[in-house]
Amino acid sequence: MTPVTPIPTTQPERVNEWRSQQAICSRVGGVAAGVAGAVTVAGMIATPLLPQGGRARRVLSTVVVVGSFATTTANAVRRWGARRTVAAGTVTAVATTAVERVGTQTGLPFGRYAYTTALQPQVAHVPAIVPLAWFAMGLPAREAAHSALGAHSTPARRIALGSAALTAWDLFLDPQMVGEGYWVWARRGIYRGIPLGNFVGWFVTSLGVMTALEALLPPNAYVDGSADADGALVGEYTFMGVMETIGFARFFRDPTVAIVGGLGMLPIAAVAVAGKFRG
Repeated sequence: MTPVTPIPTTQPERVNEWRSQQAICSRVGGVAAGVAGAVTVAGMIATPLLPQGGRARRVLSTVVVVGSFATTTANAVRRWGARRTVAAGTVTAVATTAVERVGTQTGLPFGRYAYTTALQPQVAHVPAIVPLAWFAMGLPAREAAHSALGAHSTPARRIALGSAALTAWDLFLDPQMVGEGYWVWARRGIYRGIPLGNFVGWFVTSLGVMTALEALLPPNAYVDGSADADGALVGEYTFMGVMETIGFARFFRDPTVAIVGGLGMLPIAAVAVAGKFRG
């Protein structure tokens, strides 16, 4: 006869069982984040070494976004648990897909633009990796804001600074993706062909993303009971800022984007990292 595992019946037993499950979840999440992070880094390093606009770069764009999404998701599962993470990722993906679809149809809130057929697959004429990217960098941006604010961190301040941090990433993202031919603007703007109104739209959309993250993955719901920002997620945001700055300065040979994007992301990242060291 197969032995039956006893079901915890007392409160201490249930607590110990829950802690055991969380410990396993944390270990698995940590390993998964490490593997996904390594894939993401490899994809980012390889991208500028290949011809612009080619199929290989399109594949690597998908690899980098999916890898980044998997890294963020694994870190979130480790910190908040699977149920909260799945809910947050799903809400973010569905909402941003809707915003992108409305944007391509009406020009709101980003301005008039259209996705090409370069990135596949697409959902409602929006590349499937786009909503993944919103979550992939949205949560690291929120955690960077939380760490940077330190003792002054409140939901409203995290939403505001997190939105600015996420919008700062687009100072790198849009020039690179437009250069690859993944989307086009109806009218050329003054920043590498991108209208400044796009960044207003990014900030507005980011406010919605940050509000959702505050509701679904609040700092006071960390499974370990800590109130500090997650170091791994802060590290994701910082690493992305450093890599993008180096990439544009050295490999894409675009010092303007390197300076502007770097000035957007790196100060927030630096204060966030300093906040983690302060504890």
